[in-house]
Order: sequence, then structure tokens, then C-alpha cells
Amino acid sequence: MDIEAAGGAVTGGLIAGAIEKPTGHAGDDSHGACADCGAETSGNFCANCGQATHVHRTLHHLLEEVLHGVMHFDARIWRTLPLLWLNPGKLTREWVEGKRTRYVSPLAMFLFTVFVMFFALSFMPQYEGAAVKMDVAEQRANLAAAEKALVETRADVAADPSRVSGVALAAAERAVAAQRERLAGQSGDVRTDGLKPGSWQANIKDLAKSGESHDGQVKMTVMGQDARPGGHGFGATLLKKLQNPDLALYKLQQTMYKFAFLLAPFSIPFMALLFLWRRGPTLYDHGVFVLYSLTFMAMLLMVMVVSGMVSTWVGGWFGALVVTAGLLSIPAHMFAQLKGAYGLTIFSATWRTAALVVFCNIVLGLFLTAILYLGLGH
Repeated sequence: MDIEAAGGAVTGGLIAGAIEKPTGHAGDDSHGACADCGAETSGNFCANCGQATHVHRTLHHLLEEVLHGVMHFDARIWRTLPLLWLNPGKLTREWVEGKRTRYVSPLAMFLFTVFVMFFALSFMPQYEGAAVKMDVAEQRANLAAAEKALVETRADVAADPSRVSGVALAAAERAVAAQRERLAGQSGDVRTDGLKPGSWQANIKDLAKSGESHDGQVKMTVMGQDARPGGHGFGATLLKKLQNPDLALYKLQQTMYKFAFLLAPFSIPFMALLFLWRRGPTLYDHGVFVLYSLTFMAMLLMVMVVSGMVSTWVGGWFGALVVTAGLLSIPAHMFAQLKGAYGLTIFSATWRTAALVVFCNIVLGLFLTAILYLGLGH
């Protein structure tokens, strides 16, 4: 069990509970003075400060408060979830119109769902990848070719150092080292660096170490940046971090966990573009739409993860079926939410859904770029 992920889920729930306006639980006391502000009360709640007139002092109520703070475990969640999945347009429209006491707020629900999502992802089995087993003779031939290229590069450097850069020599040396590791791991279960041959960690490390060589010059770019070993800038820093794949993945997960809220401000301007010439909808309305939509996407991702774990027991067809249905449900959910929340016609909701799908890919690209920079770029 990932303790940090569990702690993050609890922290996320507490944060969401802190920003969610508490409703309290009324007791049997319907008169007397408020224990908080001292005002006279005549009902279940104080008319002056809103506190419940009955103050619970039992262990059972303490556990209820923990559940409410961490999981929003009250009646509103059971009214919010069905609408979020089956009628998101009505949920968004009613919250915007002010019918809020019956539902969990979009911000609180988004925050808590995101933290629970990363907690669930910590249990996802790691994909090792299929180990590519090449013939030993072919591996030795590749090693011989790499060693020959290294000898030629060294000779070129010795003859004219100004013509061949030290970067090219370092790349040739790394290519030989990588081929030797592949050949050493071909007959065993681990490589000399301890990684499993063919695993995603081994593939990423080999790619980060060797790069692409052409005509004795190293040509490697990451997101348009020069990523040559020994270079400077974001690309070189990213390349260095990728040589420790497990640590890089951990940093990316932590960064995504901390900066998931960036999805909302990235998305709201694109929602505004869809209604640029339409009077009525405000940025607040778009924000509510985005938060509820992102909450649904996070829940859908958790369902896909769980189905992937279950498919290891019942067969891969189950996971493939759930993932396919989930991917198809994304535009359908967008269409239903757009049509119901903004009162659109079928045609208007259809073309806006198509545009929104494109915008989602742009937002996802911006978010991943930000995560790469924040997590591995410095």
C-alpha cells in the first residue's frame, strides 16, 4: 500500500471538507442559547451563526465527522453522483442557478476525486513490457558494429579534434555500453544495472543514454530543445532525469498530484471560446462545467484502472470492453452536459462537443508540458 498516496487522499478530503460549507447535523435541542455565539435559538440551527443547536459529544459522532471530512459522507453525495454520471447538464445548471444545498460543490468534489484517483492509481500494476529477445549472434553483431564505430570516432578525434566533437565520442561510448548491457541481459533476468531486459525502465534508460547518432553527430531534441548530454537547458535536464526512470516516474506522479488543479484554469478559456458570441454564460458558469466534467473524467479513469486489475483475473477482454466503453462515453457525457447546462439545441451541442474534444487534447498537451517542466525540468 502506498502510504504517501493514502495520506494524500486523506489530505485531499480534509482540504475539500475545509472549503465546503458545513451543514452540521441537527439534534433534539430546539430552544435555548447557542453554544457558539450565545444567541437565542428556536430551531435546530442558530439563526445568527448557523451552528447546530445540539452539540454532539460522542465517539460515534467523531467518526461521522471524520467520514464527512474525508469522504463527504452525507446525503448530498448520493444526490450528486447519479446526476454527475447520468444527467450532468441538470447538475451543472441547478448549481449555477443557486440550488446548492442538495449537492456537493464542484470544487470540493473535484479536489477530493483527484486525490482519490491518484491513490487508486498507486495500486495499478506496473507494465513491464515484452522483453525483446534477439538472437545472440545478432546482438554480438550489433556490439561489434558499435565498437567499430567507436574506434573510428576515436581515430577521427585523434586526427582532427576540431572536426569531431567530444559529444559524438561520448555518444559512441554510450552506444557500446548499451549494447553490452543488452547482450549481458539477454541470457538472464536482469541487466548489469539491475533492470529487467525489455521493461519500460530499461527502454527509457537506454534511450536517454544513447540518443540518436547520425554521421558522427548526436541529434537529440526533447520538445524542441537541445537534449545532448552535457548540454544546457530544459532538454538536457530532462534527459538526465530520465536516466533514472523510476525516480522520474515518481516525481511526475507527485507533480501531477500537486498540480492537477491546473486543468481547471487551462480549460476555462477554451470553454469561453465556445460561447464567445453568446450572451448569458459567464466564466463562473464555465468553471462549474469544467470542474464537474473533470470530476467525471477522474472517476471514469478510476473505473478503467479497476477494470484493468480485474481483467487479470477474468481475462483481458473485460478490461478492453470497459476501456472502450469509457472512451466512447467521454464525448457522450460532454454532449449531455453541454446540452443540459446551457440549454442548447442538438446541433449546437454536437458541434460544440466536437470542438471541446479538440480543446481537451490541447489542454492535456499544455498540462503535460507543465508537468514535465515542473517535475523534471529543474
